Amino acid sequence: MTEKNNGFALLLKAHASSPVIGGLVGLLIGDALGVPYEFHTPEDLPSQKQIEMQPPVGFRPAHAGVLPGTWSDDGAQALCLLASLLEQGKFSLTDFAARLLQWLDDGYMAVDGDVFDCGIQTAEALGYLREGVSPHESGGTDERSNGNGSLMRVLPLALWHTGSDEQLVKDAHLQSLPTHAHPRSLGACAFYVLVARGYLRKLDEPWRWADSRLADIYEDWPEHRERKALLAELDVLRSFPTTDKPSGTGYVPDCLWSARRALEEASFEDVVRTAILFGHDTDTTACIAGGLAGVKFGLAGIPARWLEQLRGFDIVESLIFRFDSTRSKAG
Repeated sequence: MTEKNNGFALLLKAHASSPVIGGLVGLLIGDALGVPYEFHTPEDLPSQKQIEMQPPVGFRPAHAGVLPGTWSDDGAQALCLLASLLEQGKFSLTDFAARLLQWLDDGYMAVDGDVFDCGIQTAEALGYLREGVSPHESGGTDERSNGNGSLMRVLPLALWHTGSDEQLVKDAHLQSLPTHAHPRSLGACAFYVLVARGYLRKLDEPWRWADSRLADIYEDWPEHRERKALLAELDVLRSFPTTDKPSGTGYVPDCLWSARRALEEASFEDVVRTAILFGHDTDTTACIAGGLAGVKFGLAGIPARWLEQLRGFDIVESLIFRFDSTRSKAG
């Protein structure tokens, strides 16, 4: 369903050049654009020019009955994080974990209250939360528990955070714990928020800066055993790309590097379409790439037709207003 002249499109008047609002809306656009193409291999996808909110005739979308322009678990969990930050004025692990559970159980922050997609690792971890397990201990800790479920939602932390790089990294780790507690996932989230900070600061090479900055932070990590593990996992993230073409899977290093490759494109539109064309976990790859592309190109860089088709403005409107107010006071 196309919502002509909806609230997202009207945001352009006030926030056309805003990297922060561009990042938030960019992740929602990327997620929603990728939803119909999820689980498909690259060979099964339409051509790049045919990647739209409404797939071409004859293409079988991944989630039957979900209206075009609807974000999935990625966007909903990211909004859970933003709402928690705005309400608490800081990162609160217990409050954030409660909102994640509210999303899964009640459709909080989901368009139409419909939870139609949830990763296996996330569902299992939130099940432990429901049973009373601490959010410090509910997330998977084994090496196979390195899906992209915490990476996909972490961008609002970087958009909101005004603290030091070290504190941003620590909070990125904390927000991952309820669902993904392995050091590889923690490191991916930390790397990503520093990349976002690099884009926000308009650095020439945000990815290289984030790599160097995170290495310095981990070298000074106070606890020896954690330091060793985090540095080892940073090496895993650095060495992961073994081919010229990422594969867009849900494995957290692949997802991160698929997004990095997509961000080599010259426009928001090409970034998210390229992310989707890697196939597989298309909504998450496009969400992660789209958030950074929204920071890089601003809200004005997002095609108007996609803003008009994005659903759920009633959910986001108050968050954007409060976000603006919070940043104005901080400034």
